Amino acid sequence: MTEKLVPPFTKETALKKVQLAEDNWNSCDPERVSLAYSENSAWRNRDQFFEGREAIRSFLADKWKRELDYKLKKELWAYTDNRISVRFEYEWHDANGKWYRTHGNEQWEFDEDGLMRRRDASLNDYEIDEKDRRIAV
Repeated sequence: MTEKLVPPFTKETALKKVQLAEDNWNSCDPERVSLAYSENSAWRNRDQFFEGREAIRSFLADKWKRELDYKLKKELWAYTDNRISVRFEYEWHDANGKWYRTHGNEQWEFDEDGLMRRRDASLNDYEIDEKDRRIAV
């Protein structure tokens, strides 16, 4: 049986929650990723604001059509009872083969069932040479 990771978080459960999120996002499967969020989850991603699982699935599907060979690494930054903060970086290339690294921070808030009800993400991209990639594929 899989351990249910619900608030209040401990360091151990927060680390597991972050690793699970990393694994899910690296699947590049919008359906799989969306199941970690509540039905009415509210998101801010860069300058986009939206709500709900269907909007999340749509956003992720569009994202992974543009961000090819996506590979992500997340790191626990802080946690409290029902909140987790992470820093992350990921690498990807566009349709022209130009590689990028994206750095960012996310603030997560969870409901009593352990589903993320709020995600607030700030991130920046910059171009890299393929030879300078740091995240294993």
